[in-house]
Amino acid sequence: MAEKKAGMSLDKLGIWIIAATVLGAVVGLVMGEPAHMFAPMGNLFMQLIKMVVVPLVLFSLIGGAASLGKSSSAGKIGAFTFAYYGITTAVAVALGLLFSEIFRPGAGIDMAALSGAAVQVEHMEESTKIPGFWETVTGFVPANPFKALVDGNILQIIVFAMFMGFASTYLEEKKKAVIINFFNYMTELFIKIMTAIMYVAPLGVFCLMADATGTFGYAVLAKIMYLIVLYVVVLAIVTYGMIGGSVALFSKCTSYTQFFKSMWKVQIFAFSTASSMATLPLNMNTAMKELGVSKETTSFALPLGATINMNGNAAYYAMAATFIAQMYGMELSLMQYLAIIITSTLGAVGQAGVPGPTLLVVAVLAAAGIPIEALPILFGVDRIFDMLRTAVNITGDAACATIVDRFRNAEETAEEFKIAAGH
Repeated sequence: MAEKKAGMSLDKLGIWIIAATVLGAVVGLVMGEPAHMFAPMGNLFMQLIKMVVVPLVLFSLIGGAASLGKSSSAGKIGAFTFAYYGITTAVAVALGLLFSEIFRPGAGIDMAALSGAAVQVEHMEESTKIPGFWETVTGFVPANPFKALVDGNILQIIVFAMFMGFASTYLEEKKKAVIINFFNYMTELFIKIMTAIMYVAPLGVFCLMADATGTFGYAVLAKIMYLIVLYVVVLAIVTYGMIGGSVALFSKCTSYTQFFKSMWKVQIFAFSTASSMATLPLNMNTAMKELGVSKETTSFALPLGATINMNGNAAYYAMAATFIAQMYGMELSLMQYLAIIITSTLGAVGQAGVPGPTLLVVAVLAAAGIPIEALPILFGVDRIFDMLRTAVNITGDAACATIVDRFRNAEETAEEFKIAAGH
C-alpha cells in the first residue's frame, strides 16, 4: 500500500508541475521583463538540487558498479551501455543535419535585422574548444578525486566511482558486502533528500518559467520559430521512433505503451528544470518502480546516461550550426559536415547535465569554419531548446536501462544454468 500511495503522490506532483509550468509561462508573458523578480527563487530551487547531485552520482554509481561487478556480464553491460548511448547520439546528429538541409530554416533571414544581436563572443572560443583525442581521454581520469568532487567534474567522478565499484568486487565477501551496503544506503539517503526537495518543485518550476518567458518573450522567438518547430519534429522522431523503437524491439521490462505512460511525469519535470541531473532521482525511481528495472542496472545506467547521453544536445549542435551557416548563405562542404558531426558528438558527451547556455555550439561552429557573430540570438532562447532536449535525453537514459536490464538478466540466467549443469 505504501508504494501505491507514493506512486499516487508522484502523479499528483507531475500534475502540479504541469500547472506551474503553464502558469509561470503566462505570468512571464504578461509581466515581461519585471518577471525577472522570480529568478532568485528559481535559482534557489536549482541550487538545492545541485547540492544533492554530486554525492548522489558518486554513491549510486559505486553501488551500482559494485553490484554489477559480481557477475561475469558486467563488462558486456558496460560496453552495451556505452554503445547504445554512442549510436543513438550519432543518429540524432545525422537526423538534425538531414532535416536542416531539407527544410533550410536559416535561409532567407535578414541579417541586417539581427545585427543588433551580434556581440563579441570570440573570448568564448578558447574556453569551448573540443580537445584532442588523448586530451579527452586523459581528462576523464581525475589526478585528484577529491578535487573532482569539489569542482563537480561529473565525468571524472564517474570514472573514479566505476573504478571503486568494480574494484570492490575483488574484496573478501564480508568486506564487499559492507562496501555495497554502505553506498546503497547513502544512495537511498540522498534520494530521500531529493524527494523532500521535490515537494517545492512546483514553486521552483513556476519561478524558472516566469523568468524565462518574461525575459525572452515572443519577439525573439518569432525570428527562430521555424527552427524550434523543426527541432521539435526531429526530437519527436528521436524519442518516439528511435528510442521508443529500441524499447519495443529489445526491452522485456516494459512495452512501448507502458514505457511512455510511465515516463510522462519524468519528461515534464525534465522539460521544466532543463536538467538531466535534477531529473535523475525521479528517473531512477520511475525506472525501478514502474518500468521494472533492477536497482543494480538503474544505479549504473542512469547516472552514466545523465552525463554522457545527450541525444537532444547533439541534434541541437548540428541544427544550430547549419542554421547559422544558412543565415550567412554558406554552402557547407563534406569536410565541414564531418567536422559538425564529430564535434557535435564529442561535445554532447562532455556536456554537463545541468541547465545553461550551450557554449559548446561555439566549438562546433569554429570547427566547421562558420561565423559565430549571430550565435547570441540562439543564446537568447537557449532555455527553450534546453528544456526540449533534456526531456529527450532522460528518455534515452531510461530506455537504455530497460534494454540493458534484459541482457543482464539473460546473462545471469545463463550463468546460473551453467553452474547448475556443472553440479
